[in-house]
Parts: sequence; C-alpha cells; structure tokens
Amino acid sequence: MARNNKIVARAALTGIIASLRAGHKKIVFTNGCFDLLHLGHVQLFEKAKSLGDVLVVAVNSDSSLRRLKGPKRPLVRQADRCNVLAALESVDFVTVFGEDTPENIIRELKPDVLVKGGDYNINQIVGRQYVRKVVRFPIVKGRSTSALIKKIVESYA
Repeated sequence: MARNNKIVARAALTGIIASLRAGHKKIVFTNGCFDLLHLGHVQLFEKAKSLGDVLVVAVNSDSSLRRLKGPKRPLVRQADRCNVLAALESVDFVTVFGEDTPENIIRELKPDVLVKGGDYNINQIVGRQYVRKVVRFPIVKGRSTSALIKKIVESYA
C-alpha cells in the first residue's frame, strides 16, 4: 500500500474499518503525538501490529499537541509526522484527531485491541471501555521524545 493511501481522514477511516471488520479483520489501535519518532515508537508499532491484522495509528493534531505539550511544540508538523508514520511497514492507517484525548475516535472505530506504552497505568488509558482488549508494552528504557529534546538542547547549549 502506498504511503499516501495509508493517511486517511477520520471520517473515511470509520467506513474502512467497518468494512475490514466485516471481513473478519482484527483491528489494533494506538495513538500519540509522535513528534520525534524513535526506537521505542517503532518497536511499539511492530508489537502492536503482531496483535492483529490492521494497525491504525491516530496522531494528535498540531493544535492538540500544542495544548498538551506547550507552545514550543510540535517540533514536526502533523503532515510530516503522518507521512513518517505511514512509511513504516507495520502501520496500515494513519489518521489525525484534534481533541486532547483519543476517546472519541476510539469510540467511533471500536478497535479490537488498544495498545499503549507501559508508562500508562491501565486506569489512565483513555478509551479502554470501548475495546475488547488493552495491551501495554514496556517502554524502551532511555528512549523518549522528551529525552531526545533534552539531549539536543544540552548538546547545543
């Protein structure tokens, strides 16, 4: 599937997922800002994909990310973040959500499996009530966007 075919508007994705589900495909979902892609993200996507047939990655919009992380973010605009994610073999669909949490899109898509990093407590995982299963994977030690930003800032200080 071409990268540009993987980036799908949220409204269209709902129909695509319904069609895939009708074909008995298991839908896996994860979400995040993905401002600077790193090894932890890539491993999360690969593990998530292994849990089903189709991996959907929902990305915080630029405005959503700014509200969550502050006025100096995003570092990478949403179109670029989406294109980088769509280039990954493990990712089947990428979409954008503008809310502060993914609750609405999870409720709309009703994926079979919701995947988050192990740094989230199960009670903190938004949308868990709309899915059959929640899976948390351990984070890759020392790999985070915040750690990357800190290292970059320190190296240029």
